[in-house]
Amino acid sequence: MTTVSNTDASTMSNTANQQAKSQIGADFNMFLKLLTAQMQNQDPLDPMDTSEYTQQLVQYSQVEQSIQQTDKLQQIIGKLASQDMAQASSFIGREARFDSPVAGLGEAPATWTYYADGQPASIVATVKDAKGKVVSEKTIEADAQGRYQWDGTLADGTRAADGAYTLSIAALDASGNKVPVTINSVATVKDVVTDGTNVMLGVNGIRMSVNGLVAISNPA
Repeated sequence: MTTVSNTDASTMSNTANQQAKSQIGADFNMFLKLLTAQMQNQDPLDPMDTSEYTQQLVQYSQVEQSIQQTDKLQQIIGKLASQDMAQASSFIGREARFDSPVAGLGEAPATWTYYADGQPASIVATVKDAKGKVVSEKTIEADAQGRYQWDGTLADGTRAADGAYTLSIAALDASGNKVPVTINSVATVKDVVTDGTNVMLGVNGIRMSVNGLVAISNPA
């Protein structure tokens, strides 16, 4: 399954936190050993000034507390992500609409909805693959809004590979001026996953972030 929007930031952050915690622990133990050795060997008639060491102890304590707070925040974020995933599971089997021109081509055709900010006189729909190559270009009905589907058929009659495809629409009014068009991708939700931070919806062979969700409805 193609991932359209995902991140390993949570895993990387956890690893960095563990490394930082291990390093600060080792440094703190070394500092205490040096401080103890220096106090044991100091001149009783001329004792050392402990103010600098006290400041360093405070700094170590502050860093350690900061790392612990970060751990707690990550635990909270992880719990929230689990709750979000549980809530998003109710979307399975429903038709989801995303604020994105990227749709999946899989078991079903790649599907989009579009809305023109004005009355177009002509509309050309262009589909590109993940590399930006044009795989389909077609003149469609000049409706102000509608639904466009592409079943993956290429110019030579073969079928394009499953994956993510991007739709762009060139709309012109009767005077030849460009008409702004809003495009949303549409697909039925098959599953819900999370990486610990982000909740993703599996739709027609790709994964889309739940953050881009703009509508949920019963399948057409």
